[in-house]
Amino acid sequence: MTNQELLTVFIEKLSNMNYIHTQDIPHIDLYMDQLTTFMEKNLSQTKRYPEDKILTKTMINNYTKNKLLPPPTKKKYSADHMILLVFIYYFKGFLAINDIQNVLKPLLDHVNLEDPSELEAIYSHIFSFEKSEMEHLKADLEEKLKLSEEAFPNYKGKERADLQKFMLICLLGFDIYLKKQMIETILDQKEEE
Repeated sequence: MTNQELLTVFIEKLSNMNYIHTQDIPHIDLYMDQLTTFMEKNLSQTKRYPEDKILTKTMINNYTKNKLLPPPTKKKYSADHMILLVFIYYFKGFLAINDIQNVLKPLLDHVNLEDPSELEAIYSHIFSFEKSEMEHLKADLEEKLKLSEEAFPNYKGKERADLQKFMLICLLGFDIYLKKQMIETILDQKEEE
């Protein structure tokens, strides 16, 4: 598959990707099994492999133990728990547990978890940028694709194609690396304050 074909497949995947909207979140408390089923159903399109698990009971218990998530009330999880779990799910792909804890600490410290509308408003505001961010991402991917397609003109055929894929992966990886470094700098600065 060429880099252009890969980009087309990925952009189609992005177009079909959806996040959990606040109106999709049940406003009744859920037991653990109901919670894991809800998350699995609503985030399954983000899995790389069908057998991957979005969330397990062990994960949720560890998040609670590590204070990323408040304990359930009478073994039931609220809409706020679900929102926090969505954030945790996305962050765990590139941040360590202690970094996620630091990211979520202001929410847990300053948001009134007794009032579900407050965390829902924050969540909705952040995800309201989804469409514009997707457009920026598409433009950035197209630029990186163009750079990789123009690279290695002295090579031919499969060898050139392999080097171009490698370059595209490096460009994407460098972007991830730099953004992760920025997040870590923000977190480290917060700890110093």
